[in-house]
Amino acid sequence: MSDDGQTRARASGYRPPRGASGLSALTEGFLIAWEAIRANLLRSVLTVMGVAVGVSVVVAFGALMTGLRSSVLDAFEAAGPDNFVVTRFDFTAITINDDGARPPWWGKPVIEPEEARRIESLPSVSDALYDLTQFQVDIAYESEEMQNVIAQGSSAGWSAYQIGDFLVGRDFTPAEVEQNRAVVVLSSGLAEQLFGRQDPVGRRVRVSNVFRGTQEPFTVIGVYQPEENIFSAAFQNWAIFPWTASIRRLRQSKFQAQILVVPEVGVSADRAKDDVIAAMRGMRGLGPRDENDFAITSSQQIADIFNQLTGVFFLVILLLASAGLLVGGVGVIGIMLISVTERTREIGVRKAIGATRREILWQFLVEASLLTSAGAAAGLLIGWGMAEIVAAVSPVPAEIPTWAVIAALGMAAGTGMLFGLLPAYRAARLEPVVALRYE
Repeated sequence: MSDDGQTRARASGYRPPRGASGLSALTEGFLIAWEAIRANLLRSVLTVMGVAVGVSVVVAFGALMTGLRSSVLDAFEAAGPDNFVVTRFDFTAITINDDGARPPWWGKPVIEPEEARRIESLPSVSDALYDLTQFQVDIAYESEEMQNVIAQGSSAGWSAYQIGDFLVGRDFTPAEVEQNRAVVVLSSGLAEQLFGRQDPVGRRVRVSNVFRGTQEPFTVIGVYQPEENIFSAAFQNWAIFPWTASIRRLRQSKFQAQILVVPEVGVSADRAKDDVIAAMRGMRGLGPRDENDFAITSSQQIADIFNQLTGVFFLVILLLASAGLLVGGVGVIGIMLISVTERTREIGVRKAIGATRREILWQFLVEASLLTSAGAAAGLLIGWGMAEIVAAVSPVPAEIPTWAVIAALGMAAGTGMLFGLLPAYRAARLEPVVALRYE
């Protein structure tokens, strides 16, 4: 109806039909949209898959990052949430300098065993384990040899801070550490590689520190099976020596030695840190105005850094997934524009028998939302399948978090409404007479 005709109709008291109620309009729009999708099934499926790709990426990476984060935080929790480490420098604050100069911490004194003994004598400290950090050795037994084995020189009692069990044998004792005994504890993976089904306890292996040019025989006194976690698959072959034997027999340096501090039960981590800082400053003769020439690093600090890194990584993945949804949205807008063109006469008929612009607009918005919702459902299934595969073939307990489902569905719904708005608006603006004449 032209503008003059609408004006005359209003002057004569004519009122156009107001259309169906909101619920009826929604139901009718859903049924019409469903029939339109069924009539063009192949085209609809291709559109759905474009959206599903973006959603599946969001869900799969959400599950992966959640599982990775929980595994790493569980590892920190196993080491003790209140435990902290005294190190030569704060490795969380390292910056890269390419001017060839030595880093500022290079001249700081190394951590000494006497400092660990002094810290362990504090009333607020339960244990202070001296540790040389990791280095590499070659270990051989008869004709079998394993190269680049991860080695660690530590105090007795290290097994209390690494979840697992001794399959056979035992840990070395404080007396064996003090007496520089040539004993070693092997991981279960390394023991299997060297001895097969033989009992490793009591057998002597040849240990070579290639970088220091030393080779010494060591007696195996235990085999340790760590609890499976995200790191166990990557680090299956390792050996732990008394720190004294590592220094005197394998000539390993104290350059990066550290002290693992365990507060007494009932003592806060902050109080234990204050006592350790005071003791370290006193032993090193630091004045009130002198800065600490050592660092205190807690498990919580490392966890916070990990959370920041994973947050940035997930943001990048989310942006890439959004690009995938954008491609799917472009497909939606193209399909809906074609649908509007193909159904111009249908739109004209509906408007001629009383359908309002709102109902036509709603019809095409519902159709676009159905396409993207189907894509979201398919993406969730694909993402769930990918998460299950990761959980089955790796120690990462990948599981779909609630926020990933909400984010995926929200992004899909927003994509459908946004990219379906233009075709829906175009359909709602068609004049009935023009639409009925369309061939």
